[in-house]
Amino acid sequence: MMDDPQQPDAEQPQDPPPPSKEELRLAMKAFRKRLKLMRLDDESSLGYGPMSSGSKSGIAAIRPPDQFPKAIWQELANRGKIKHDGGGLYSIVES
Repeated sequence: MMDDPQQPDAEQPQDPPPPSKEELRLAMKAFRKRLKLMRLDDESSLGYGPMSSGSKSGIAAIRPPDQFPKAIWQELANRGKIKHDGGGLYSIVES
């Protein structure tokens, strides 16, 4: 017997549970690490350093790590920990 998708008693997909504090903490840690590495990589290219103008990295927003679902990044943005800059990019909210 096959389930008819038009039956009213068929179970509807429910919203996933909100991310746990531990998931949010780990996601934030991974985000900070990726941002730090992206900035270090940008600063290590030619044109930066002690003998040049000494400019800092211009990277302000990054694409968050893929190992965490989009819902976690949205929740962190809702809580004010990170800011959604559009185009799938997020930045750290300076406190």
